[in-house]
Amino acid sequence: MTFPVITIDGPSGAGKGTVCLKLAQALNYRLLDSGALYRIVGLKAFEAGLIAGNKSKLDAEDEKNIAQLTEQLDIQFLPQASGLVNIVVDGNNVADDIRNETVGGYASQVAALPKVREALLALQQNMANESGLIADGRDMGTVVFPNADAKVYLTASAKARADRRVAQLEQAGQAVDYESILQSIKQRDARDENRSVAPSKPAKDALVLDSSNMSAEEVYQSIKKFCQEKGICFAT
Repeated sequence: MTFPVITIDGPSGAGKGTVCLKLAQALNYRLLDSGALYRIVGLKAFEAGLIAGNKSKLDAEDEKNIAQLTEQLDIQFLPQASGLVNIVVDGNNVADDIRNETVGGYASQVAALPKVREALLALQQNMANESGLIADGRDMGTVVFPNADAKVYLTASAKARADRRVAQLEQAGQAVDYESILQSIKQRDARDENRSVAPSKPAKDALVLDSSNMSAEEVYQSIKKFCQEKGICFAT
């Protein structure tokens, strides 16, 4: 038996997380936040003593061990009524633990390891063997799930994404530098779109949706209609 897969790719700040959460709840599908995976692996590798804070380069033995650790991880993304998502790894919620710069550094180290990337590819694909899946990322429809039932590339202008990020930070009571945030977004876009491995781009059969001037509900309804046209049934 095969289960439906919906991929939502696109840059950070386009609204992928919000719409993926709503789709997962509406369809009762499993949720995959691929952007969190390298942070999870980095954290677990550090906890297992496979990454040391002062070790700048990982060798072949490190790569082998971290890949084996990755293969054994039990990862679940569990949407909550509050709109948050619990990230449960081997029975423990690590949602708060992975969102800091230190873990981001660990993530960068493991992301450079080909065997770890292979292990994560298999882990992600295996998630689609258990239930319907909503996959949020940058290469879900092009690399990880090329045969997905419905593919969406959700984007927005750099300005719109910077505005949203500034609003989030101000709401959290943090000081912000708009120009710095805007430039950071543009630089990340350039890296993601021009990297040699799995560049961020729409799949040929994806719905390309610009959310710059759309509400979250309008984005959801547009994607819901597209999915229905692809034969995916919603209860309401």
